[in-house]
This record gives sequence, C-alpha cells and structure tokens, in this order.
Amino acid sequence: MATVHRLDVNVGDNAPRLGAAAETFLATIANPNTARAYTIATRALVAELGEHAAVTELDDEAGADRVAAWFAGRWGDAAAATSNARLDALGSACAWWRDQNWLSGDPLRRIRRRARTPDRTRALGRADVEALLARPTLGLRERTLYRLLYESAARAQEVLALDVAELGLRNRRAKVRRKGGAVDVIVWRTATARLLPRLLAGRTTGPVFLADRRAPASGSRAPARGDICPITGRGRLSYPRAEYLFKTASATLDPHRQGWTLHQLRHSALQHLAQAGRTAPELQAKSRHQHLASLGRYVRLGEETSARITAEADPAQRRRPR
Repeated sequence: MATVHRLDVNVGDNAPRLGAAAETFLATIANPNTARAYTIATRALVAELGEHAAVTELDDEAGADRVAAWFAGRWGDAAAATSNARLDALGSACAWWRDQNWLSGDPLRRIRRRARTPDRTRALGRADVEALLARPTLGLRERTLYRLLYESAARAQEVLALDVAELGLRNRRAKVRRKGGAVDVIVWRTATARLLPRLLAGRTTGPVFLADRRAPASGSRAPARGDICPITGRGRLSYPRAEYLFKTASATLDPHRQGWTLHQLRHSALQHLAQAGRTAPELQAKSRHQHLASLGRYVRLGEETSARITAEADPAQRRRPR
C-alpha cells in the first residue's frame, strides 16, 4: 500500500475538509489503474460539494439526499457498468473515511446499483476486425494498439498503462496489473511483434503508447513523472482519447455509424477463439478471468455450435459409415 501523507484535513476537532480527505484517501491506492478510476468519482464529488465542506456533512439525511440527486444527474444516463464503477469508487472512499472515524453512516444509501443488460452484439466479426486493422489510413500507434488488444484479449486500461520496460519483446509478452492490483501476463502474436519495435523506435523507458503532444510541465493538468516519456516529453495516451480515436476509425464499418468500443476487441478475441474450438479453461487462461462463469457474457456460440457438439457426442452418429 502506498504511503499515506496526512494533509491539513481538520476543520474542527474531528471534521475533515472534503477536498483534503479525498486526496488522503486517493494517496492510499497503489494500483495506477484503480487510482485513475477512483480519482474521477471522488474529485467529482468534491467539485459538487466544495473542497472546504466537512466530510461529516455527508452523514445527515440532507447530505445523503444531495449526494443521491447529484449522482443521478451526473451518471444517471451513463451505461450501467460506468454508473456502478463510479458508485464502487465512492463506496470505497466512504468506507475508508468511516475507518478514520470521519463518517458514521453511509452517504450513498439512497443510490442503488443498476442491473447490467446482457449485450449480445459486443463481439465483432473477424472480417470487420481485419478490415479495420488493414486500413492504410490507420496510424502506426493506433494499428499497434488495436492489434495488441485483439491478439492479447487484454483490457484496454491494462495495455494503455504499459511502460516500455515491462515489454518482453523477444518472448512476446508483458506483465500487466488488473483490477485489484494483481499482476498478470498477456501474450501477443507475430503481427503485434512486428509493429511494436517500429512504434518504440528505440525508446527503452516511458509509456508504450504516447499522446500526440508534449505533456504540460506544471499545473493541474501536468501528469505524473512516470506518465511522461523522458525522450519526447509526450504524456501517456489516455483511455478517453484512445476510445475516441477507435470510435472514429471504426464508425464507417459500424452499421449504426456510431463506432465501436475498445472493449469490443477483447470480447471479439475471446469469441473468435471459442469459435475455433478452444476449451473453457483455455479461454480462462487467455482472458485471465478468475471464474469460468465470467466468460459467459463474452462467449456466445449459438445454436449451430450446440448442434455440432451434440452430434459429435451422439453414439449413433459416430457409427454411421462415411
């Protein structure tokens, strides 16, 4: 766990200022991916209530009502997964504040998690994926990123957080940190192996995927030192920017003209491996899901696959002469 630096949090004897309390909580999160996600929700709450508000203001009924109304206005129309992720982040912050005896109740008690509607259209066809990756107008950075995501079936946040030093170019693998901080290994194929050296162009440190411009050296938008390339001065490519570029690049291939999401590359990779006959344990190894049941929302093979495996297991079918 990261070292916690106590800030000037006291308004009264035991009433911390919300802004400083939020930063103290965020300083406890060691995993960079988790920290980025939690920062979005926690700082949004601070912006709504004011950094000088006391955390104890969240404890009464009026505080819970205000938080619920704000959350509904901010993420009520977002996807269920996004809304639930923001709620989880705020829940972690509130739980930590209770551990510090800054809160006694639950300011989020008026907010309910939203059920996720199964999406049967997430997986893209092989032809669609290859058509996108083969586009001559696709830049080297985007081509490498999309190919790596598809071949590794990795989460976009994990890949964008990669540093050059974490790449094993010879053995075509890299260590990534998943949700919760656990370290996993992702593996890619020949096409990605050929693109990565061209993208790196001799760089041995810094983020693998860089933004288009140099990062600001100071101010609120200045990234952490580890998110800046020491050679080019460019910052790490952010998830929102990468998602926007992918949607733009794929819009003309999408029948709805809205573009696809980066996460669909992960879904598609696992779906295509399943269609090729890979077993559930093999898919689990590739996806790095902790539970086989989690693969169910990624892999949908349909009635043709059901008919085939039923026929192959039919003793009478096996005895028929060919």
